Amino acid sequence: MKIASFNINGIKARLPALLDWLSAAKPDVVCLQEIKSQDHLFPREAIEDAGYNLETHGQKSFNGVAILSRFPIEDVTRGLPGDEEDEQARWIEATISGDEAAVRICGLYLPNGNPAPGPKYDYKLAWMERMRVRAAELIAAEEIAVMAGDYNIIPQAGDAAKPEAWVDDALFRPESRAAFRRILHQGWTEAWRDRHPVPGDYTFWDYQAGAWQRNNGIRIDHLLLSPQAADRVQDMGIDAAIRGGEKPSDHVPIWVDLKL
Repeated sequence: MKIASFNINGIKARLPALLDWLSAAKPDVVCLQEIKSQDHLFPREAIEDAGYNLETHGQKSFNGVAILSRFPIEDVTRGLPGDEEDEQARWIEATISGDEAAVRICGLYLPNGNPAPGPKYDYKLAWMERMRVRAAELIAAEEIAVMAGDYNIIPQAGDAAKPEAWVDDALFRPESRAAFRRILHQGWTEAWRDRHPVPGDYTFWDYQAGAWQRNNGIRIDHLLLSPQAADRVQDMGIDAAIRGGEKPSDHVPIWVDLKL
């Protein structure tokens, strides 16, 4: 089962690019972030015509996550537990069954947190603590689980072409990276770094200052695998080439193929 994460940066603006990628890459499951659409306005028919079931958790103009799947999507929950007053659409979960086993998919769009310090950064850290609690529950359940999304975290200096430019940014501040490590230390495998220890691979290039042309990127889209999922990895990749396509997102898909 090929499971991908893709921050689409606006489904209405990027729908042709998404459909082209779905046709070429043929993922079985996709976690989308920043759909920037209310659920009833999402272009559902185009996704269904491409052969996918769809579940969304959207809001007007900002944020929003979705799960696309060639398999049935079951037991869907929306919103990260821990704060009933949080109205930002950043988390969706579902169970998807393959031929041999089922996987719990968590699609997430972690808060950016800038400017830091400040209220937005406090929200980011509080959100990550709520995520840590939910992640611990998934580990305790001993399920095949994948937490896939735009984490807005640069884990290490090697995950940025110019790490010195990010020192004071919420994506790279020590508190952010420490919160990320606390989740990893529960037993999660950060799939790309586990298989590709050499730095220099990125998933985001800003639209400004020719970042794509100069390969001035950062790696902030991650796939975290429970031990039961990590044991089933067959292949993985970053589809970086689509960043050079027409009207691209500033992110590119990252994917893992699990034996399911």
